[in-house]
Amino acid sequence: MTRAPLIGLTLDIEPGGPGAFSRFPYHALRQNYFSAITAAGGLPVGLPHEPALAAALMARLDGLVVTGGAFDPDPALYGETLHPMTTLKPGRTDAELAYLHAARTAHLPILGICGGMQLMAIAWGGALHQHLPDHAPGPIAHEQPNPRDEPGHGVSILPGTLLSQVTGRASMQVNSSHHQGVRDPGALRVSASAPDGVIEAIEAQDGIFALGVQWHPEFAIDPGDARLLAGFIDAARHATPQDRRA
Repeated sequence: MTRAPLIGLTLDIEPGGPGAFSRFPYHALRQNYFSAITAAGGLPVGLPHEPALAAALMARLDGLVVTGGAFDPDPALYGETLHPMTTLKPGRTDAELAYLHAARTAHLPILGICGGMQLMAIAWGGALHQHLPDHAPGPIAHEQPNPRDEPGHGVSILPGTLLSQVTGRASMQVNSSHHQGVRDPGALRVSASAPDGVIEAIEAQDGIFALGVQWHPEFAIDPGDARLLAGFIDAARHATPQDRRA
């Protein structure tokens, strides 16, 4: 492929109301998700919450980014009841699961960011800690008190992993904005962890670029962030949908 790969980014949804951007429900996503994909060489487009369109959309795309947000997947997806701190957006989760399934079927590169990584774990048969303070009440604040464009803690990257390969790093400084975490990665492998043992990255082992990170590389806090996004875009360049249409 000689042109920029077309990358779909899942959008958030807000209910709207008086004083909001719209009185009616609207999609939203931080601008730096789009600018980071553009800087890495991709052509970003936002994806609405339309599960029925999943196969048709993935047929046009070269890669999928499942973004984060201030909500949680339904724990019923991994056989648990709702924790008091768990907040749902069912329509968004339904759409993102459909997009993940369609992207896997089409063998498209996938990057999961924060909540997107957690949903990848569920989609591959895993499970979450619904509230990390119940599991890891130690000194690391996974909902960091400092601004999100600053590092919150370090992560160690396992050698021989895709994450190690694309970032060229054995460790990174990352931001941290999550109260849930991956408990079981399912069929994915763990590729990075925090000093307290919380899983910070997971990835597929079948030769397809499917990688989830618990932090937000779009903020470019560590040199490895830009390399991670560049590696994802490079994988998308070798996907076939646009080549078939050329």
